[in-house]
Amino acid sequence: MNGRTSITRRLTLLFVFASSAVLLALGFVIASSVEKHFEQQDMEVLTGKMELAGYALEKLQSQNDLERMKQQLRNALVGHPGLDVSIFSPNQTVIFATPGASAPINLASVNARRNPHRPFTWTIGESSYRGIAAELSTGIKEQSRVFVAVSLDIAHHQAFLRSFLRTLWLFVAVAAALTGILGWAAARRGLAPLRAMREQAQVVTAQQLSHRLPLESTPVELAELAQSLNDMLARLEKAFHRLSDFSSDIAHELRTPVSNLMTETHVALSRQRSADDYRSILESNAEEFGRMARMISDMLLLAKAENGLGTQAREMVDLAAEVLVLFDYYDAVAEEKGLRLVLEGNGEVSADRLMLRRALGNLLSNGVRHSTANTTLNVAINTNKEMVSVCVKNIGDTIPQEYWKRVFDRFFRVDNSRQRSSEGTGLGLAIAKSIVGAHGGTITAESMIAVTTFTIRLPRGTDASLTPGSL
Repeated sequence: MNGRTSITRRLTLLFVFASSAVLLALGFVIASSVEKHFEQQDMEVLTGKMELAGYALEKLQSQNDLERMKQQLRNALVGHPGLDVSIFSPNQTVIFATPGASAPINLASVNARRNPHRPFTWTIGESSYRGIAAELSTGIKEQSRVFVAVSLDIAHHQAFLRSFLRTLWLFVAVAAALTGILGWAAARRGLAPLRAMREQAQVVTAQQLSHRLPLESTPVELAELAQSLNDMLARLEKAFHRLSDFSSDIAHELRTPVSNLMTETHVALSRQRSADDYRSILESNAEEFGRMARMISDMLLLAKAENGLGTQAREMVDLAAEVLVLFDYYDAVAEEKGLRLVLEGNGEVSADRLMLRRALGNLLSNGVRHSTANTTLNVAINTNKEMVSVCVKNIGDTIPQEYWKRVFDRFFRVDNSRQRSSEGTGLGLAIAKSIVGAHGGTITAESMIAVTTFTIRLPRGTDASLTPGSL
């Protein structure tokens, strides 16, 4: 057992508890109302007989009138089974009592003095009674005050209430059971969309990442969840395809140099050669190994940049100073091609200095490599209130517009031959994009009429955290 409870079970229990609580509360209200109704009925009878007794006592003029009063009371009680009247003097001498009168004289006299006309109850054996008592006046001078107690047997009322409560509890139990069954059915039906989503999710595999949960048939309460799952599947699909493409590109890029090394080595071993021949072959192999080492290093840096693992603490970086340092580094190569390196503008940005220098260096390296000889490579830095932009512009072959976004893909080359040049690994622009993305910025490419421009835009803020970029 893992301690987990299904939603269906929890909803069913909530239905049972809620309905039982409501039914119990309703039952108590009904029982209380019925009991109150019986009490009011009893009080109407008791009060009426008390008024009749009081009227008869006021008419007494002498002891001779007592018999007439007793007969009058007996006649008034005909047809009222369980109703008794007792009249007794202050010294508790019984003056009149109906057969079977059960009102205790002590209790009646106390209530007559303290709580006249207020009901009180008592029990004798298995029978219960309700009565009222009062001190009334008579017309007899020798006995001007007497106590009168009127009582009523309420055993039949209590029997009815007991039967009603038994029926009520039985009804509550049956209703709770039915509510549990109906609640379980309702919960099962209400959670059917979740089961449908589960079945749809089970269809998703590595070979079917394009599958999406249908939003049209999804209830409003689950629409956001379904959309979030679809967004997650879209990200997984994109990442999976990117990983597959990356693996394919790695295999393709490493296959050529490994094949060259194997071929050159087999040729070298095919017959005896001079020491100079072996030296030449080893130097060629060492150059090829160097390219492979740079490619592996760039792949590792790219992976770190994409996940924000290669970034260090930020500091304010003078972009113009960083570009001038890179100009010095590429000065020899630029001079060989007759390129003129020009810097315009200045600006500061909060960034990881080494990582940002690597991104700028990759753009300059790309620009120098693809510039037409005897032209100008221009770097322009522009600053506004929130952003700093760095534009690297060179003159060379025009990049078709459909490739402007793809040039930042790993190992992508505009020419379809995909043959690797001796100067690069095909990862420079991808690394630049990941580094810029890790700093919360963007990088774009444009190429029109032989002029290609790469633009980096970075936020100037000093408190933004480094975030992993996405390709």
